[in-house]
Amino acid sequence: MPKIGGRPARIGTDDILRAGRELGMRGLSVKAVAARLGVTATALYRHVDGRWGLERLVGESILAELRLRDDPRHGLERHLLSFALQMRAFVLEHPGLVTYLQLLFPRGDGGRRLLNDEVDALVRRGYEPGAAIVLSGAVASLTIAMTASEEHSMAAEESDGDGLDRERQAVRDRLSRDDRLAEPSAALPEVPRPEYVRLVLTASIRGLIGSCPPGRPVVEMVADLAATGEGL
Repeated sequence: MPKIGGRPARIGTDDILRAGRELGMRGLSVKAVAARLGVTATALYRHVDGRWGLERLVGESILAELRLRDDPRHGLERHLLSFALQMRAFVLEHPGLVTYLQLLFPRGDGGRRLLNDEVDALVRRGYEPGAAIVLSGAVASLTIAMTASEEHSMAAEESDGDGLDRERQAVRDRLSRDDRLAEPSAALPEVPRPEYVRLVLTASIRGLIGSCPPGRPVVEMVADLAATGEGL
């Protein structure tokens, strides 16, 4: 939206949101949005609360499009794995969103709706709301952390795939020369990234369910887990 006749262009929240969505979360900044709209950063501050408000406006708009499918036929483990994989797939489709989620969740209506939906799904499977929040938060945090690592690797491949391949080969070469690690590392199967993510998520979810089964009070769960780590 360029300036016309020397007068400042008029913008609204919808214009800021549109420009922010076009830039994407990875390229989002007050300066970038202002430049795209042909206005000063000060003009944006009349509508959003700086960088935090801009991130929340765009981030929650994206999250509003995520609709988690809950198959009532799925047991607890399969449901939580589906929850994690749906979140992972959506986040990977929107580069930069994972950083928004890592910082603080939920930050607005979109995130709050997703949390409510997942809590409801766990309540239907025997959890009380407090425990459902703890369990869904743990699975979401793990998923977001793994997805952030994936996105980082994908960005490195895009920017310098050849260099990353050389680094990977260098790691394999060092392992092959290690007296202790050479033989067992050579015997390890090659697991594609999506399958590796599924394996780690499944193992983690099983552990969480074991510590936090339906019907167990939150206070008891936390006390038990805290006692396990005492003295470390």
